[in-house]
Amino acid sequence: MAIELIATDAGGVERLADDATSAGGQPIRKRLSRRALLFRRFLRNKTAVVGVLMYLILVLVAIFGPAVLTKWNYTEIDRTAFLKAPSWDHKLGTTQAGRDVLAMCLAGLRKSMLIAIVVGIGSTTIAAVVGSTAAYFGGWWERIALWGIDMLLVLPGLLVIALFMRNVNTHLAAWLAFWLMALGWMLSARVVRSLTMSVRDREYVTAARYMGVPSFRIIFRHIIPNITSLLIIDATIGIGGAVLAETGLSFFGFGIRSPEVSLGTVLSEGARMATTFPWVFYGASVFLVWMIIAVNFIGDGLRDAFDPGSQSGGRA
Repeated sequence: MAIELIATDAGGVERLADDATSAGGQPIRKRLSRRALLFRRFLRNKTAVVGVLMYLILVLVAIFGPAVLTKWNYTEIDRTAFLKAPSWDHKLGTTQAGRDVLAMCLAGLRKSMLIAIVVGIGSTTIAAVVGSTAAYFGGWWERIALWGIDMLLVLPGLLVIALFMRNVNTHLAAWLAFWLMALGWMLSARVVRSLTMSVRDREYVTAARYMGVPSFRIIFRHIIPNITSLLIIDATIGIGGAVLAETGLSFFGFGIRSPEVSLGTVLSEGARMATTFPWVFYGASVFLVWMIIAVNFIGDGLRDAFDPGSQSGGRA
């Protein structure tokens, strides 16, 4: 049986050196750092790599597409083309009002992606702060935090957002992102609290406490970094959920509304004629499905990379 030895270089950084050999002729394997190990496991998941490439393509299309793929602005009206099928001039056709479907999809894609990223990262940050501080400090703050979480979980989030968004006429994207973020962190906060309770009595946390390190420094430098795997996965899942929530609310007229556009508004406009003039509906559908699949692939890859027992990431 081959013997694997662990060695570090002069700088103290542990690396994998397959070409080194010991005095007995056995290969010396230097252990990878955790970050390099996770990155290596992630790259071994082909589905996750495909998801990253798909998402990068979407980002490039959303940024450079309006200048490269179409000459129309999403607010412009072509009075010579009402409900025209895809052509060289309008690559995804036009709407009933004469607006270019591709331009609307690109503008909606940018807005939907921005809202999703803000909501995913924001809700995960709130969950991390509330959950970790509640478990670490305990006492009255933990009771208040848990009471607030239970109260918010009772509320039907999408219905509450729909009621508030009915009276909003300006800065629709900002308000929608705020409400999705404010009502989407509670379950994650409970999980973070449970994980924090499992690490708050570890030796390194106790040592930092006895050394007089401030509590918030302990939380943000010693506790939260040790539950980063959950937070990254939660943020990825939150991005996918935010895309669907924003699209659904905008589809029913409670999110982004005209003259602004999102993928949901384009889908809403095309749903009434999905069988007669399908290009209006299916153009935005392709972008939406593409984005959801890419985010889910990335989330699965991150989960497998952070799970030592997963076989998808291969042998580290």
